[in-house]
Amino acid sequence: MSSVERYVDAATRENTRRSYQSAIRHFEIEWGGFLPASADAIARYLADHAQSLSVNTLRARLAALAQWHQTQGFPDPTKTPHVRKVLKGIAALHPATEKRAKPLQLAQLERVVAWLDAQIGNATAMSEPRTRITHIRNRSLVLLGFWRGFRSDELGRLQIEHIAIEPGRGMTLFLPRTKGDRAQLGTTFRAPALSRLCPVAAYEAWVAASGLTEGPVFRSIDRWGHVSEDGLHAGSFVPLLRTLFRAAGVPAPDSYSSHSLRRGFATWANSNDWDIKMLMEYVGWKDVRSAMRYIDAADPFAQHRIESALAVTPTIAPPQSALAVPTKAVPSVERPSIPPTIETPLNLHLVIERNSKFVRGMSKARRWIESFCQSQYRMRCINGRRTRYEIVMPFAHGPELEAAIEELLGEIHSTAELCDCMAEAVLHDPIANRYWR
Repeated sequence: MSSVERYVDAATRENTRRSYQSAIRHFEIEWGGFLPASADAIARYLADHAQSLSVNTLRARLAALAQWHQTQGFPDPTKTPHVRKVLKGIAALHPATEKRAKPLQLAQLERVVAWLDAQIGNATAMSEPRTRITHIRNRSLVLLGFWRGFRSDELGRLQIEHIAIEPGRGMTLFLPRTKGDRAQLGTTFRAPALSRLCPVAAYEAWVAASGLTEGPVFRSIDRWGHVSEDGLHAGSFVPLLRTLFRAAGVPAPDSYSSHSLRRGFATWANSNDWDIKMLMEYVGWKDVRSAMRYIDAADPFAQHRIESALAVTPTIAPPQSALAVPTKAVPSVERPSIPPTIETPLNLHLVIERNSKFVRGMSKARRWIESFCQSQYRMRCINGRRTRYEIVMPFAHGPELEAAIEELLGEIHSTAELCDCMAEAVLHDPIANRYWR
């Protein structure tokens, strides 16, 4: 292989290359197509597999065919209006529910780690080095995969020489290539040292037990307890995790995949009030839509929210007859004056950013937030850039004010997300000098 070919080969991820090669084989050998292909042939290929393959799979096949034609210097038939209409019709006539990995909850993670700790203790007592070192590796893999939200291929490509430990603080991990790193600059991740379920301590225990000093972090172990020189293949993580979950007694272990660790952490962070921007920066998502696909709502059926509203007994007005003025005159009685409603003026600092350079919804997001979120609180803009406002909350300091502020901030963030934007909102009470984010 020449140096040019080597660099061209390195420009494409190995998983993508295998997927594209499989798609080309399917088109040429299994279906009997010819390359270069015409738009009509591509349309017939899609129609023949519309019922057997999902729309996402068909899109991946089209991407492989498009890449082949572009690389070989031929016109791309997959971009023609005819092919696009056929694919759109298939999506309309054959809708399918998107399958997502089941998130691993924190309680289940604790159960798995407790089982692994017990197995490590038993193997140590019974002098079974192969079993002991295997479970030490699995404990490190599960904890690091969960707390860092790593994909299986990222876990498989971790290198010991790219990991640095800061005692008492955490660990820094560098990956030269990640899925979202289009510029090939590499990505640095950090994992914290925790009081329990600690990924740093688990990693240090694995490195000490295996004696590894360089190369892939997670490797296969043969029946004699010898650690391989090569890293675990990305395809081996799913059966490894399912076997581990089944042995630990996790219900329905076959419903989990390698993405269960990533989805589990995202769901845990969301339920513990991480805002979407912080979560995206931690995990490494560039697009908010990608992040939202991994997050499960804390109340998916909205049962708690609806039940809370139903629990409030509506005030029923008395019948009209009870309000009739009696015929006999009664002396007027001076009624006590009703104190005016106590209000709390607040300052709002609002910054809206695009999720990507292709999004053009910032103006719409600001307009919607002003119209639907802030207008009910007597909003007044106080600068020309429309980033600072004055609003008035119809509540005094207390639980009602806290609940109203929490609801307002939630509405601001969700409205911005509808426009593919991110919003950073800070409320300030100038009298009490308090801040809410």
